[in-house]
Amino acid sequence: MILDSMNLKGKTALVTGAGRGIGRGVAVAYAQAGADVAVISRSQDQLNEVADEIRGLGVRALPIPTDVADAEQIDQAIGETVSEFGRLDILVNNAGINHRAPTVDFPIEEFDKIIDVNLRGVWYLSQQAARQMQAQGDGGRIINTTSLASHMGVPGLSAYAASKGGVGMIIKVMAVEWAQEGITVNGVSPGYIATPLTQPLREDEEKNAWILSRIPMKRWGTPQDMAGLYVFLGSDAAAYITGQLFPVDGGWLAG
Repeated sequence: MILDSMNLKGKTALVTGAGRGIGRGVAVAYAQAGADVAVISRSQDQLNEVADEIRGLGVRALPIPTDVADAEQIDQAIGETVSEFGRLDILVNNAGINHRAPTVDFPIEEFDKIIDVNLRGVWYLSQQAARQMQAQGDGGRIINTTSLASHMGVPGLSAYAASKGGVGMIIKVMAVEWAQEGITVNGVSPGYIATPLTQPLREDEEKNAWILSRIPMKRWGTPQDMAGLYVFLGSDAAAYITGQLFPVDGGWLAG
C-alpha cells in the first residue's frame, strides 16, 4: 500500500533548528509518522519542549544542544544520535540565520556568520551523516531547507542568498555522488512562512501587505504547510527522487 511506504516507523531522524518554526513542525511530523527523532538547536529549553511533545506521540526523542557552525559539536551530535538510536536514516538541515542589509552596507562579520551556519554547517552535517549512512549500507535521506532566495534575487539578502544558493548546488553534487548508495539529497524552499524568524516582516504593515499581494494564495504559510513534503522526502516513497529543490510558497514563484 502506498501509505505504508510513507510510514517512518523504525527510522531515526535528526532535525536541526528544531526548537521552533519549521524545524519543530518537521520534527513533530516525523514523530507522527513513527520515527524516533533527535532534535538540535542552541536553546535547551526549546529542545526540551519539542522532545516532550515527541515523546507524547509514543516515540523516542533526544534533545541535543548544538551550534551547527561548530564541527566538533556536530560530530558529538551525530555520535549521540547513533549511540542512542543505533542508526541515522534521515537528516534535515533546517537551522539557519539571516541578516538584512543593502550589499554595500553589509558587515563582513555578519556575512561570515551566515555562511558558517547556513552553508558550511549544512555541508559538514551532510558529509558526516552520509558517512554514517554509508556504513549502515541501506541508504538514507538528506533534506535541506533552502529558500526562495535559492531561486531568485531578493534585495538585502546577499549573504543569505549566497548561502542558500550554495546549498542548492551542494544538493545537486551530493545527490550525484551518493545516488548509487541509495542516499537521496533534496531541498525544500519555503516561501513566506509564519515563524519567529519572519515575525518582524509580519509586524511591519507595509511589508506584510506587499508580501501578501505577491502570494497567489493571499496568506502566509505555516510550518504545518511544510511538514508533509519533508515526511514524503524522508520516506521510501521518495526513493527515486534526488537532487531537486521543491518550493512550498503558495504560488509565489509561479506568479
